[in-house]
Amino acid sequence: MRIQEQIRSRRSVRSFDGRKVEAETLQEILRYAEGVETPYGLPIEWRLLDAKSQGLSSPVITGTDCFIAGKLRRAPHAEEAFGYAFERVVLFAESLGIGTTWIAGTMDRAAFERAMALEAGEVMPCVSPLGYPAAKMSLRETMMRKAVKADSRLPFEELFFAGSFETPLTANTAGDLAEALELCRLAPSAVNRQPWRAVVCGEAVHFYEKHSKGFVAADGWDTQKIDLGIALCHFACAMEEKDRAYRFVPGDPGLPHAPDTEYIASFLLD
Repeated sequence: MRIQEQIRSRRSVRSFDGRKVEAETLQEILRYAEGVETPYGLPIEWRLLDAKSQGLSSPVITGTDCFIAGKLRRAPHAEEAFGYAFERVVLFAESLGIGTTWIAGTMDRAAFERAMALEAGEVMPCVSPLGYPAAKMSLRETMMRKAVKADSRLPFEELFFAGSFETPLTANTAGDLAEALELCRLAPSAVNRQPWRAVVCGEAVHFYEKHSKGFVAADGWDTQKIDLGIALCHFACAMEEKDRAYRFVPGDPGLPHAPDTEYIASFLLD
């Protein structure tokens, strides 16, 4: 399955059918995760977790005991790095027919952090269950998806711009970048806030975060930067599938932007 088909067809899965994922498949996912490199060069430690034997729980997950989680050192760009890497793993699992969903808050976080042997200075941003999707979503899952309008996204022209934030970019005027930007538009995000914005300037695509209130912790950890990492992942995957060479450059181009908008990183296309 092509990456664009994986991104378009994937949905968050919280209800599983109870079948155990084969050990070989789980090890394949773990090996893939361990091989993922982030644009920021930050290492991530991955583990497969068993809810039954390790005393883990999430009230929104049914039908599987298996989870995958990652941890990394707190550092500049750790949020984006984790979002980028975790989405790569999620998409790989999707290619194997394994359902996933991002979980950050709806879990016994203390238990998961113990299972990950979290040390001082480390953070475990998210986990995901791994399993075979149930034939029918639970009522709770259906209500959760409706609450955040999980199947809807902001219009293309509200997310992407040409030359500056003054000029909206449409799918019709985006040229050969239209598909890659559309895959960014379809990216998942915390409570579906879709905080990514991008400005196309010639052969450069500059990504920004549009902040929403309540996502930055007292210690400075910004959950929405994880969402930006997911969008960066989708764009990179699209370029790779098209065999389009690119360079990842975290260098602010100095474009004027609103106070609630923050520069994240750029792709320079060759």
